[in-house]
Amino acid sequence: MAEQLPLPLPVRAALGREDYFVSTANALAVAMVEGWRDWPQRKLVLLGPSGSGKTHLAHVWAAQSGATILPAQDLAQADIPRLAEAPACVEDVQRIAGEPAAEEALFHLHNLCLAEGRALLLTAVRPPMRWGLTLPDLQSRLEGTQSVSLSDPDDALLTALLAKLFADRQIVPDATVIPYLVAHMPRSYAAARQMTEALDRAALSAKSRITRPMAVQMVARLDEPD
Repeated sequence: MAEQLPLPLPVRAALGREDYFVSTANALAVAMVEGWRDWPQRKLVLLGPSGSGKTHLAHVWAAQSGATILPAQDLAQADIPRLAEAPACVEDVQRIAGEPAAEEALFHLHNLCLAEGRALLLTAVRPPMRWGLTLPDLQSRLEGTQSVSLSDPDDALLTALLAKLFADRQIVPDATVIPYLVAHMPRSYAAARQMTEALDRAALSAKSRITRPMAVQMVARLDEPD
């Protein structure tokens, strides 16, 4: 039988609870999000670097709570009273800093959710004090909101993350690839995403499977000067 060669297939991120791997690096954040009924004032800020799983965890929470997920940049055009009729999640809040209409919309959503007893989840890469919001009342309320952070991945989580990122791309690398990457690549969510993307491109270019020699070459490139 001829060897099946990789094709440029679309990336479909799996966002179910069964796809979210829990380790010591994210166990506290997962427990906090899943215990949403006990949040102080029914609100929480979920922090983590790009690629750390904030969006995935937000979708897990939305499936449990019936929440609507909205990018912060869409707040200015959103129907805030209707959004506040159920739990809500606003992603990447730091991106609306200095945008008066969006900040005002988030302020009203925050107050309506609290008044109606609805849960509100906010995600960001930095703590609220570093968002640079220009609406003082909103800034003070969010700085007083409980937060939880997703830590850098440990070995178990990095292994699961790489496996998921390859699976999202419908790729099955050779069995030795992921263990090699975990032992030698930088330990970060962004590096995991960049590595899987780079290996996917390399495999397509070479018209081959993703192999350990290919992974060795890709890791070696990390030490090369720009």
